[in-house]
Amino acid sequence: MNRSTLSLIAAAVALAAVTGFAAVTAPGGDSAKADAKGPARLPVERSSLLCPAPSLSDLAETTYTAYTPKGGDAGAKAGAAGSAVLKPAVTPLTDGTPAKSTDKSDKDKKGKKGKTPEKPDPNKAVITLKEPGKPASATADGSDAPALAGSADGPLAPGWAAQQTTVVSAGDTRAVLGTRCTEPDTDFWFPGASTAKTRQDYVHLTNPDDTAAVADIELFGKDGAIKSEVGEGITVPAKSSVPVLLSTLTSAATDDLTVHVTTRSGRVGAVVQASDAKAGADWLAASADPAASQVIPGIPGDATDVRLVVYAKGADDADLKVRLAGASGSFTPAGLDTVHVKSGMTASFDLKNVTRGEAGSLLLAPTSDGGKTPIVAALRVVRGTGDKQETAYIPATAAVGDRSTAADNRVKGSTLAFTAPTAAATVKVTASPGTEGGELQTKTYTVKAGTTLAVEPPVPSGLKGSYALTVETQPGSGPVYASRTLALPQDGIPMFTVQTLPDDKGTVAVPAAQQDLSVLDD
Repeated sequence: MNRSTLSLIAAAVALAAVTGFAAVTAPGGDSAKADAKGPARLPVERSSLLCPAPSLSDLAETTYTAYTPKGGDAGAKAGAAGSAVLKPAVTPLTDGTPAKSTDKSDKDKKGKKGKTPEKPDPNKAVITLKEPGKPASATADGSDAPALAGSADGPLAPGWAAQQTTVVSAGDTRAVLGTRCTEPDTDFWFPGASTAKTRQDYVHLTNPDDTAAVADIELFGKDGAIKSEVGEGITVPAKSSVPVLLSTLTSAATDDLTVHVTTRSGRVGAVVQASDAKAGADWLAASADPAASQVIPGIPGDATDVRLVVYAKGADDADLKVRLAGASGSFTPAGLDTVHVKSGMTASFDLKNVTRGEAGSLLLAPTSDGGKTPIVAALRVVRGTGDKQETAYIPATAAVGDRSTAADNRVKGSTLAFTAPTAAATVKVTASPGTEGGELQTKTYTVKAGTTLAVEPPVPSGLKGSYALTVETQPGSGPVYASRTLALPQDGIPMFTVQTLPDDKGTVAVPAAQQDLSVLDD
């Protein structure tokens, strides 16, 4: 037998091994095998999450909660234990690093103010998840809590979610600030930011990788792009986080901005911390990818002021229909039959107390002759009045899809809002066991087409600690969009935060493969 024949036989064996791998080792057994009809959906084997540095206030009290739903556990049949760990992404000391809060009311309750903080150990886990179906939590106090970066693999990877919730009890920065820890990416849109005199907004850029990332920050106001060379070529060192104060990028005081973050090299996690001296603060998460239609779910019924911010991407203007989906149906808010957004510009619209006691969701779609101009959008939502106001932000979001999770919920204060824009939807909600004990509970909800359903979610029996809520779209259901409001009132202030619930991307499409030895023919 000559060398050529041996090489062909070896290649055939290797090809057979490769093409048979998915069917032999894919988690989920036969149900996960690809067939001729299309790609199979298999659980992801690795997930990454990034959490921004929580706060500059010495009074900040932060809770981290991590959770992976049960089911679709990659590698479980092979006995893989998996891991899910978040560790400090140590912020470098650069000119872009913000100074400590100078708020006179920020006095450390433990008497540590003025001491040099210990540098976080990047090798020491802040929070570790040990098994699917059971949440884990950790806490951090003060202004020195770092940004976090981490990954999950094996059975802990599919649907891995983490929530960062910070309570600042007093001072100009008093608020509840909540955000889902996000996946690294290369492109983010943030309508709803500001450089107004009462605002102090930071873009937090976190790099999870071993090499530096280079990012650009663009600002768009009501007249289009705002020139700024300072926002170009921002270096984010490896395994680090850099906060950038928006007012350092432009001298213009602008009420409503759209921030666009892209990377020239590498990838980052990006989120905006928006603080208002009169109305509290919260995190502004990225809007869903630019599209002709957008859905913004879960405006609280007791909202006292709602502001819509929209940016039109592309060469054409956008003409939009605005609908509010309430408990009994959809209607057009007064004066918003049609809104016009110029290409490359940010437009804002004051909806005031549009919900009038009834939770709702905003549906944005092009008019019949409005074209298909992609837009991004977000809402600034205020609860309370006078010096008892608090603010949260709700960006446009993708549908729940197969599944999504809100990781941090307490015995009281959580509200789920579902909206079904086009067809009736059915969702199953699972309340996990608590971080310190309790038994899971489930409940199924039906949402009528064109409406918003706001519910108090199920609570684990015998709950101890905090818990996670997982939402799953049921077979035959129409698309459903969701958000979770967490209310933590304090001293008469209705402090709250809202997180949207897009698909957790716990599965990935794997193309069908089969052996084809004809590729070895001469």
